[in-house]
Amino acid sequence: MNPEDATISTSMIKPAIGIQNDWYDVFSRGDGVRKAWISMKSGCQSSYGELHSTDGLNSVSASDGFEVSNISERSITVRHCTSEASATFRAPTNSFEQIHNQSVACLDVTQGGLGVSVCSGNRMLLWETSNGSVRRTLDGHICDVTTCRFFPSGLVVLSGGLDMQLKIWSAETGQCATTLKGHVGGITDAAVVERGRNVVSVSRDATARLWDCGQSVCLSVVAKCDSVINSCALQATDNSVYLGQPDQSVSEREVATDRQLLILACESGVLEGFGLRAKEKIFQAVCTDAVNTCAFLTPMQVICGTHNGQIYIFDIRNISSALHHWYEKRGVIYNITPVCGGFLTCTGDGSCIFRDCTNLNQNHVIDFAGSDCDPIYKVASSGSRLFTACRDSIIRKYVLPKNMV
Repeated sequence: MNPEDATISTSMIKPAIGIQNDWYDVFSRGDGVRKAWISMKSGCQSSYGELHSTDGLNSVSASDGFEVSNISERSITVRHCTSEASATFRAPTNSFEQIHNQSVACLDVTQGGLGVSVCSGNRMLLWETSNGSVRRTLDGHICDVTTCRFFPSGLVVLSGGLDMQLKIWSAETGQCATTLKGHVGGITDAAVVERGRNVVSVSRDATARLWDCGQSVCLSVVAKCDSVINSCALQATDNSVYLGQPDQSVSEREVATDRQLLILACESGVLEGFGLRAKEKIFQAVCTDAVNTCAFLTPMQVICGTHNGQIYIFDIRNISSALHHWYEKRGVIYNITPVCGGFLTCTGDGSCIFRDCTNLNQNHVIDFAGSDCDPIYKVASSGSRLFTACRDSIIRKYVLPKNMV
């Protein structure tokens, strides 16, 4: 048993079913005996079995306490009989190997068919989501880029890097329109306020800053924390949520910040919430380890993931105890992205799993497989398509099941 498991109740540990990363290729090669491994981890218990077929994907069976309950196009559902845990594994429709040749750290996509991504070689690229063809190179950061995302228009890109700069780019020309300077530590994440007159950034300097894009200036330091801030998220809330009392010095350049709640994932192991207009701390939730990622599931519920693999869901109206708290036995939680009434979790063992918020107590996930144990750092979706950023340098594209669209 891992030392960290000793302090976690067995009931808090979600069973994790894994599959050979190239299972679809193995069983779609044609006739003959085909085999792929399957595994299940729960607490200190691990089980291993085998999927096998002599007729390709037409007839796949399992051994050693596993059973196959459903097979469809690029999808297979496997159940572990003893634990009753199950997983539906989906294979990628495309694996874009030509976009990057080093670890992909971040990506985003638009409804208009554009993707933006950055790799550890400090190459930030715009590409077509249909086929992975590179259209533009966004060249200007002098150190590694850590975050990139589109503005709501899909025509503008926001990026931040270890050079302590935010940059705003035209997706049409690839030119940098604005550079925002003021942080004294590398930028770790950023968010766009409403349509994009203002943006928020967080940094290794332990601050969150609000920026005016039009005048390229920092309007205010929203938060000063006790440690590195790893991630942030914004959400408009209604009048039932107290967001602090703004002072009289609020700049007229602040647009649509009045009901915005900013949450911060901190290296010190806390999740903090701030009223964006008031610059006032509203709450603090203590977690067991460094908080790597955070997001809003609804305007009233927030979710975060930690370095030691734990996930917390809180109601912001009663932050004293978590609504849900469990341990994903899949390594570091790198990213959580809400989608389709649930959320996708990217982990250190190469998993990208979907959990339905209405069935959190059920031990079933949809697993977008393909990585051979290389961590997934980020996921983004557009319509019925999903894309993952992986350490193996490959951007994988998936079709979402109909119940997720």
